[in-house]
Amino acid sequence: MAGVFEVEVDGVEHDHGLEHHDEPNQIDLSKLSPEEKWRVEHARMHAKHKGHEAMHAEMVLILIVTLVIAQLVLVQWKQRHPKSYNLVTLFQMWVVPLYFTTKLHWWRFLTTWFIFSVITAYVSYRATRKPLDCTTPRLVYKWFLLLYKISYATGIVGYTVVMFTLFGINLIFRIKPEDAMDFGVSLLFYGLYYGVLGRDFAEMCADFMASTVGYYSASGMPTKHLSDNICAVCGQQILVDVSEEGIIENTYRLSCNHVFHEFCIRGWCIVGKKQTCPYCKEKVDLKRMFSNPWERPHVMYGQLLDWLRYLVAWQPVIIGFVQGINYVLGLE
Repeated sequence: MAGVFEVEVDGVEHDHGLEHHDEPNQIDLSKLSPEEKWRVEHARMHAKHKGHEAMHAEMVLILIVTLVIAQLVLVQWKQRHPKSYNLVTLFQMWVVPLYFTTKLHWWRFLTTWFIFSVITAYVSYRATRKPLDCTTPRLVYKWFLLLYKISYATGIVGYTVVMFTLFGINLIFRIKPEDAMDFGVSLLFYGLYYGVLGRDFAEMCADFMASTVGYYSASGMPTKHLSDNICAVCGQQILVDVSEEGIIENTYRLSCNHVFHEFCIRGWCIVGKKQTCPYCKEKVDLKRMFSNPWERPHVMYGQLLDWLRYLVAWQPVIIGFVQGINYVLGLE
């Protein structure tokens, strides 16, 4: 049964509709509803932090300064040592969410994370073998392109659900706002997280495979001469002429006149995050390549994922570092 409790905050007595107690701290929270528990804890938090405004301002200043310094350090690290930066970022992207979701017992995420890790580990293993099997490049690009499209669709659906909830459309279907919002935010998180992680693994695999095939070198000249009927991404023969319509896929010619399988060059540019020709390294005009306006959002979505990588991989580390500084300085 509901009762009354009163908590004094800033000299004002707050009555939250529960039974009166002389000692608010002795309330049995186990007998309260979730909303009543939140009200009690909220009132206690205000009472606890009363008169700490100066300390809070100092903590905010520490946070801002740390964020600025961390951003400068990360930018310099990325510019001077991109390989180590990408590897560390990829590892953190893979491990940091695992730690928090295990701690919070989010079994749905852990299940999808395990499935993703097993398949991606197998694909990455195939991509790093020497000699490279002739079917491996197509397998790698198809998997990561499929993952990219699934994450893109999941993120769009999640964003749509969130917006519909904000406008109250969920009430038409008699869905509680908190349930609809939780569903939308979860889908948005899944789409963005696996989109970022998949693109990072795809970039690593793309470098390994292209270097093994021999038509691409991250620094220096390619080790093989590219024939007119060979795709520099997968090393396989091109059977469909550029002017012909293919049954399974078309052939695409870049502005440098090098030709590629459509799936290969799309995977190279969109998923593998490469904006140069795999052979001669000439700049790829993505706007010309994706002239269809319905395909351009894929490029913008990829740029959004690059920005979110910092938020997922490094933000928890920076916040943890700030908390350590506050603990050392005795700020609570």
